[in-house]
Amino acid sequence: MREVLAQAAFQLFLERGFERTTVDDIVARAGVGRRSFFRYFPSKEDAVFPDHERCLAEMTEFLAAADGGDPVGAVSDAARIVLRMYAANPEFSVQRYRLTREVPGLRTYELSVVRRYEQTLAGHLRSRFGAEGDGALRAEVIAASVVAAHNNGLRLWLRSGGEGDPEAAVDHALAMVREVWGRPDAPAPAAPEASVVPAVPLAVAGGGDGDGEVVVMVARKGTPMWRVVQQIESAVGEN
Repeated sequence: MREVLAQAAFQLFLERGFERTTVDDIVARAGVGRRSFFRYFPSKEDAVFPDHERCLAEMTEFLAAADGGDPVGAVSDAARIVLRMYAANPEFSVQRYRLTREVPGLRTYELSVVRRYEQTLAGHLRSRFGAEGDGALRAEVIAASVVAAHNNGLRLWLRSGGEGDPEAAVDHALAMVREVWGRPDAPAPAAPEASVVPAVPLAVAGGGDGDGEVVVMVARKGTPMWRVVQQIESAVGEN
């Protein structure tokens, strides 16, 4: 029934346009009642993306079963689950892509779906890298990189009308992510000493003569306070 409703909805969206199609139109085409529609879809927007919930569940299950070898490889492989979902029905995927480009509301909805995938990938990475500090940051950045790489390759295929092998472009893009982020963690570099940007004239409001100066200092977090003070005193004394 879920597939029947989704098919009826999409046919009407293509025939009449998304905005001019109502839930009543969809259930009439499918030959069911309104309650049946809302049992499967909270809104007509959800009927455009009937397969994402299943795909998200499959991704979550895949990551839960992933071994502890290569977290970046695991999330890259998880992204391919989404690709296979699109590739399983090229005609529908291309039509949906074109429809979402025409309807801003669907584009917004699609972005929310993409964000859920990204959060799922980031959650797995946080479990490996840690949920605080640089571990959490690393997880978010890698998850965003995987999603961006996957979507870049996928959209190239969709724009072509579903021609050719969609995995080629996606694999190429994901290989770049793994090349950058799949390396073993390197030791953290030693914190450099504080550095001072030379003082520069500061214009005085009201057309003053510009005799005021400001000292701007940039220091890495963790630099000893005595070093910060020493550099400030040196800069002020020089000027």
